Amino acid sequence: MKQLIEHKTLEDLEFPLVLQEISSRCNTELGKKRALALLPFLLEKKIHFSLGVTSEYLASFENDNRIPNHGFESITKEIKYLNIENTTLEVESFRRISTVCLTVSTHKKFFLKFNEYYPLLSETASALVYEAHILEQINAVVDKFGEIRDDASEQLHVLRKEMNIVRAKISQSFNQALYKYQASEFLDDIKESVVDNRRVLAVKSMYRKKVKGSVMGVSKTGSISYIEPETTLNFSRELNNLLFDEKEEIQRILNQLTLSIRPYRDLLINYQDYLAQIDITAAKAKYAKDINALLPKINQDGKLYLRNAYHPLLWLSNKRSNVKTYAQTIELDQNRRIIVISGPNAGGKSITLKTIGLLQLMLQSGILIPVHERSSVCLFQNILTDIGDNQSIENHLSTYSYRLKNMRSFLKKCNEETMFLIDEFGTGSDPELGGALAEAFLEVFYDRGAYGVITTHYANLKALADELPHATNANMLFNSKTLEPIYTLELGQPGSSFTFEVAQKNGIPYNLINKAKKKVARGKLRFDATIAKMQKERSKMAQTGNRLEEEESKAREEAVRLEKLNAKIKSKLENYQELYAHDRRMILLGNKVNTASEKYFQDKKKRVLVSELLRIVETENSKRKKKSAAEAKKARQKKAQTAQEVQKEVKIIKKKKAIENKRTRQKEIQKPKAVLKIGDRVRMPDGKAVGVIDKIEKNKAVVNYGIFTTNIGVDQLELVEKKK
Repeated sequence: MKQLIEHKTLEDLEFPLVLQEISSRCNTELGKKRALALLPFLLEKKIHFSLGVTSEYLASFENDNRIPNHGFESITKEIKYLNIENTTLEVESFRRISTVCLTVSTHKKFFLKFNEYYPLLSETASALVYEAHILEQINAVVDKFGEIRDDASEQLHVLRKEMNIVRAKISQSFNQALYKYQASEFLDDIKESVVDNRRVLAVKSMYRKKVKGSVMGVSKTGSISYIEPETTLNFSRELNNLLFDEKEEIQRILNQLTLSIRPYRDLLINYQDYLAQIDITAAKAKYAKDINALLPKINQDGKLYLRNAYHPLLWLSNKRSNVKTYAQTIELDQNRRIIVISGPNAGGKSITLKTIGLLQLMLQSGILIPVHERSSVCLFQNILTDIGDNQSIENHLSTYSYRLKNMRSFLKKCNEETMFLIDEFGTGSDPELGGALAEAFLEVFYDRGAYGVITTHYANLKALADELPHATNANMLFNSKTLEPIYTLELGQPGSSFTFEVAQKNGIPYNLINKAKKKVARGKLRFDATIAKMQKERSKMAQTGNRLEEEESKAREEAVRLEKLNAKIKSKLENYQELYAHDRRMILLGNKVNTASEKYFQDKKKRVLVSELLRIVETENSKRKKKSAAEAKKARQKKAQTAQEVQKEVKIIKKKKAIENKRTRQKEIQKPKAVLKIGDRVRMPDGKAVGVIDKIEKNKAVVNYGIFTTNIGVDQLELVEKKK
């Protein structure tokens, strides 16, 4: 997919301002410069890759594996010099090259280690051919402070060693002269100074002929003469000769180093390009974080669904001013390719139009966009715009002439892979004639399968959108009571321009507004009033629907909570009943053993005791045998019942309740209610836990479940077993 997006579209949608925001977040000068030159990618593959690496870099802000620093100083000048024969780079240039190589090496090691976290960034880094020999050669000559190392060559090492010896001799001889002439009181209070990087004696001018040496200068007043002692002159000359030899040796070393680095010029270009691109990617990620942007799903179905979309420039501006920004939801697909937005001026139509176009440009330039994560977008080959009043004094074009020129360009380029965005479609000429021509243009764009969004006040364009199967109207909501825009786009209905209402709000006299109304055709007023009325009703319905949805959601949540609570209580009751039954059985068993024990205590007959114990054990074992393998398995499954099964059971409780209540009422009619007494075993109609009635008072029964008791109405209990 090759794109044909023109520079005019970028300007109309304020894309350069987005690039300025990204450029300001770059760390390097080269990155800032290249960020300002970004354009939508020509190939779909590059769009996906650029969005992917930006998304990965954005994710790095939220985890512990932060991507290493990518800052560097540009080596563009050094690369140019390397391309010229017999040139020599300076020490500072080698320091910059060393920094670039070291940064690239750090990145390659990092992305090799965290390949799973950053697959696309790792792919970019691994594509670089890293040559360690470059850094090794530079480090052998230049130290970390950007100075030539003493051991850069054997000759330099010898020279610097001799220079240190000579400097020591200079210092020693100077100190001797200083002590000598100070004792003679030939020196001024400051004693010594430095001239041309040489230590000199500050001699009183009246004694300068008594001090042997070379006069290096005098003070402004002439009272002090600066003299280098004769004893240090010879050593100074020797040092100058050594410094000259050092300079020549350093130049020879740099010449040799430049010669050895020159073959790697193309690699250095690749290294700098990589770091500059990483800088741009990091800036895109920072910008995405600041505007809450993300990577939406990119589809091949020709669907553009922007949910809760923000205009990024407006969002940042409003954020600084602490003003609310209204999100918009826009949807275009093959069944709804064109949207005609109408509504009052200053209601947000143009901003909505620009939001759609700018977000599409950003996406196709590899920049993440501020939308909901469930948004889905497609890509367009071309984006055509006609936004704003573009009069041209130089070309003698009026607004309408300019727009006609734009429409001619649209007619040449519009196809099924085009998205067109037109603000105030048809304006600039006679309303009826301009509207008719705009309608004809819109029909052509529609027939060619193009996608588009237009804003208009023309009734014929609203009617056309209602007639075309794959087009729809939309309106910017307006509060007719407060006469304030709501800044919310609503699909499906055209909007009224609220011309007279807005005029009234802005202080236009009421009698003048009535006079204007009389000049308008009655049918036009009725049509506009009908649209306004429909818009009000739709707004009310939307508010009512939202309120009902909230109430329904709360009721549903409360029902689920109560059902879960009911299930937990039932489960606990069952557990308590099982525990109660088990404890009761253990008590009975213990009583039998106790009886056998007392009998043995009296008659001391072991055979009878053993016989009785065996009988008790066999009786218990026979009860256990009654449980079949299938029943045991069923019991285990019941105990291991999952939360999902409980939830399924809870969902059908409501349906069962009505049926059970009906059956209960029928049973009550058909069968007389049993009279409950103290000691009866009872349970609740919809429960499994069985308890014993301890007390009955005023139609309330105290039921003992063994571990706990509960107070419940007699009519809510059913008889399980009469008291024996």
